[in-house]
Amino acid sequence: MKLSENISKDWLEIIETEIKKPYFQEINTKINDDINTWITIFPPLNMVFNAFEKTTFNDIKVVILWQDPYHGAGQAQGFCFSVPQWTKLPPSLKNIYKEINNSLQIDNKNNGDLTAWTKQWVFLLNAILTVQAWNPASHSKIGWEKFTNEIIKKISEKQEKVVFLLWWAFAISKKSLIDTNKHIVLESPHPSPFSAHRWFLWNNHFKKTNEILKSWWKKEIDWKI
Repeated sequence: MKLSENISKDWLEIIETEIKKPYFQEINTKINDDINTWITIFPPLNMVFNAFEKTTFNDIKVVILWQDPYHGAGQAQGFCFSVPQWTKLPPSLKNIYKEINNSLQIDNKNNGDLTAWTKQWVFLLNAILTVQAWNPASHSKIGWEKFTNEIIKKISEKQEKVVFLLWWAFAISKKSLIDTNKHIVLESPHPSPFSAHRWFLWNNHFKKTNEILKSWWKKEIDWKI
């Protein structure tokens, strides 16, 4: 995997340190082995670091964390929960939009491309950056979490006043990587249909995030897509 020229210098300083480590070479080996045996990988390799291209490190205001990319064809874009425009909305994203509408009366139901959020410094991070097609969590054991744990730590260490949105036990487990004296962590169940009714819907996270940013004299996020 090659890093794009579009990744900002502040990210490159962090990423290049990690990709030189032995564990990252193991990630590359596993992905290359899959490709050589005709296994399709999502997202496409030129989009694996898309989240880092979209949101510069020094400008991050909000982090939304999820586990791994969508495993269906034409869905994964390299940043969590987002799908290309005109693609059918996945159930979890539908519930995210329901919650935005509940608390802010914003209707996003027709477009799942979250690029507009990334341009406002919302970092949409999958803890595992690749997946085999139609095989969820298939790359959960190849080393990606070592990489993204370091990313979360660096955001916590080097940035001030970031809102972290952690949904479901997997994401909440990353709270130990975050300095809660400097940052705000909002927790809730996952937005999937299996758990959204257990307080994801009506958790007011999007409204609360804007209230927190405003209290820090930061520009609020326009959650409209």
